[in-house]
Order: sequence, then structure tokens, then C-alpha cells
Amino acid sequence: MEIYRTPEECFEGLPEFAYEPHYRTVEGLRLAHLDVGDGTPVLMLHGEPSWSFVWRKVIPAVRNAGYRCVVPDHAGFGRSDKPTDPAWQTLERHVKLTSSLLEDLDLRDATVVCHDWGGPIGLTLALAHPDRISRIVILDTVIDPREPWISEAWIRFREFIEQTDDLPVGELMRGACYRGLADDVLAAYDAPFPNLESKAAVRGLPMTVPRPDDEAALAAFDALFTDLSRDPRPILMLWGECDLILGLASGQRLASQIGRRIDRVIPEAGHGLQEDQGPMIGALIVDWLLQGAAS
Repeated sequence: MEIYRTPEECFEGLPEFAYEPHYRTVEGLRLAHLDVGDGTPVLMLHGEPSWSFVWRKVIPAVRNAGYRCVVPDHAGFGRSDKPTDPAWQTLERHVKLTSSLLEDLDLRDATVVCHDWGGPIGLTLALAHPDRISRIVILDTVIDPREPWISEAWIRFREFIEQTDDLPVGELMRGACYRGLADDVLAAYDAPFPNLESKAAVRGLPMTVPRPDDEAALAAFDALFTDLSRDPRPILMLWGECDLILGLASGQRLASQIGRRIDRVIPEAGHGLQEDQGPMIGALIVDWLLQGAAS
């Protein structure tokens, strides 16, 4: 397996992101994560094509309330090593690598906060580790592989990835945000991906979404829905009001499929709702935790 490692100088001068990375080596990959604050852990899982930088506006409220924020970069993203074969990217691999983080840091009584691709990773992880994960927060994500194929925006995004070798990561993030992105923030999303070789995960992960006629894949995800609908742990669901990729109707279908509801629609927030309303999201998570994470 060939691996690309983004040079450290690419991460210099990132706006509002003075957090020091921590590193682990797992299956030959150097994997990065943030470990900020003390107390009960809150594990924040990013999506695609973002990295831990996307949580920088959420972390302060959670840390200041006395929680420990553990924020990994998935393999292929951020400061983590990047396998150069797009086909390396699978949900199963990401779940396995994130499971190793739970075990290596011995995280217990954790809250997992999952967004976008962090959703199927984090929810699968939660079901596999009920002894370590006690609470779940869901932000604009999808589990049912039929769901993204309903979205014309996602279909156009996938077609763009198929046709484009050198993906403009920062511009993709800008398009996912209601408020847009300042140039230095856009550059921070580009920072982990300085060349074509570094972008294999950005190209590979969306291509793993099964098509609606993949009966075997659908059966596996239907089983996941069944398990989640029976799970007694508290779940908080937050959804961006202006998400053009996974609209509010997608969130409502997901909530219905797991026997829950959207607890709060976040105003003036697109798919990248941590960028648009990060402090609000951090405060809502803290309020929910302090209230005993009522379901």
C-alpha cells in the first residue's frame, strides 16, 4: 500500500486552529487526532472532504463545559496518512480504525458526535461498542444508501468526482456552507491535499456509496436501522435548515427510520453546519449533556 503524508508546513497558520495533533500508528498508518480538555469524552467524527478543522468552532463550548474533545482525522484526511489508492476507502476500514482509537485511548462513557460520513462510521461504531459509547449526536448524515440518490445535488457531486482528477476541496466545502467561506478558511480545507496524490480518499469514499439496486448492501443497512431503532441510548439530532445536499426531508426520514425525531433545526446552516453555526451546535450539545442527555 502506497501512502502519502502531507508535509507539516502545509498546516502552518491555520485560522482559529491552534490545537496540537496527537499521533498513533495503526496497521502501518500514522493517524492524527486532537485531544482537548478533560472530563467525560466527546468523540467528534468528521465527514468528507473535511477534517478535524471543521470542529474548531464546536470544540470551545464543549471543552469549556468540562468535557474532553477527541477529534480524529480519518485515514486519508487531515494530518492522517493517506493511502493513494481510492479503492482502499471502505466504511469497514474506517470503523475498524476508529474502534482502535476508542481502545487505544480507553474511552468510556463517551458521546459520539457524527456528521456526514462520520454518521455511518460513528453509528456503526456505537452499535459495536455499547460499553464505551453512552450517547449519540447526529448531524446531517445519511445511513440508507438509497437516500443520497434522491438528492440531485449529491448526484451532481458524484458525477463531478467521477469526471475530475484534481478535486478543489476548499471550493467543495465552500459550496456546502450557507455562509460561504473566507479565503483563509478555504485554504485550511485545501491544506491536507496539496497535490493529486493526496486526494485519493476524497475521490474514493463517495464512490463506495451503493447504488439503489444493490440488494445485499441495502439488507446490511436495513439491519443497521433495525438495531438503531431498538437501541435505548439517548440520541440528539440536529439538522441544517438550508442543507442542499441532504435536505431536511432526508433528516426527517432518517429520524423516522430509527424511531427518533429531529430535536433542533439549525437556522442559516447548510450541510457544513459546524462552519455555519459551530458555537450554537457546541452549546446545544453541552445543554443536552448537562440535562442528562434526555432522549
